[in-house]
Amino acid sequence: MKVIILPGDGIGPETMNATVAVLQAASDRYKLDINLEYDIVGHESLIRHNSTIAPGLLEKVKAADGLMLGPASTYEFKDESKGEINPSKFFRKELDLYANIRPSRTYPGLTNKVGDFDLVVVRENTEGFYADRNIASGGSEMLITPDVVVSLRRITRQCCERIARSAFELAMKRRKHVTIVHKANVLKIGDGMFIDICHEVARDYPDIQVDDFIVDAMMAHAVRAPHRFDVIVTTNMFGDILSDLTAELSGSIGLGGSLNAGRDYAMGQAAHGSAPDIAGKDIANPFSLILSAAQLLAWHGNRKDLTAFEDASKAIELACAQAVLAKESTSDIGGSLGTAATGKAIATRILGQ
Repeated sequence: MKVIILPGDGIGPETMNATVAVLQAASDRYKLDINLEYDIVGHESLIRHNSTIAPGLLEKVKAADGLMLGPASTYEFKDESKGEINPSKFFRKELDLYANIRPSRTYPGLTNKVGDFDLVVVRENTEGFYADRNIASGGSEMLITPDVVVSLRRITRQCCERIARSAFELAMKRRKHVTIVHKANVLKIGDGMFIDICHEVARDYPDIQVDDFIVDAMMAHAVRAPHRFDVIVTTNMFGDILSDLTAELSGSIGLGGSLNAGRDYAMGQAAHGSAPDIAGKDIANPFSLILSAAQLLAWHGNRKDLTAFEDASKAIELACAQAVLAKESTSDIGGSLGTAATGKAIATRILGQ
């Protein structure tokens, strides 16, 4: 398996180094023969190439089996005409990574206020209210007058159908329960179509329990009783918000893995940002990126029918859980280790399994 490694900005290089240590340990333990190829995005690329995404990088990623993208300073990249391209958006759009898979679970040894739970948010990743991916040229957020802004949302049958199918396929491997999250009481046409298509897809999965919640009520239910949920499927912006909430409910957003997947490509990416204020201090939590790497291995194994990769993914997840329980982690989740030492501790547990 060939994986492109793009460390990114801020805490990206530190958390990516810890993740690479874990990937190498998993490759050695399960004989995966993972080949890691480094490149750059973000500020370093902007300095070297006058663009946050260098020419030829997309083709290099397409020729590989997977991509690991570290956090980038996306808020600072405002003008694409000056090469300030959001790397995450770029790869999601160019590789058609339509499914954002965000697991959230509680961990023994880590205090939480809502009880134990284990759920996954399956978020549509390519349309919705996001102004930078709705139309072929320009953006879909318009300044009509100095005092009036109009933001357009795009919802298509194709995108609804494929994200729904991704959710139901995942639920078949879990507890066979899909929850549809929407705002059809207000967005009657767009979310109405989303719900209808989800139920159409559900007919192909008669063993799966299906329910639905209005998004604002869902936020309350997620806090009150997250254990009720298994796989949650929703549109882009709702999923973005809900997946951050559920990750934080698990104990920290730093524990939230994230996989962006399409038909032919996938990208592991931490759920959090580049946190420049703590960059270089060896205190950043690497779990989110490490768990995202585990998801990438599982995606590759499932796609290629290679059980060793799926076994390695489970081993990484187990080692992370054991590390949390043993306080072999950064201080934000109760440990006393630095970023590098946390990665090494998880790698050591994998090699010892």
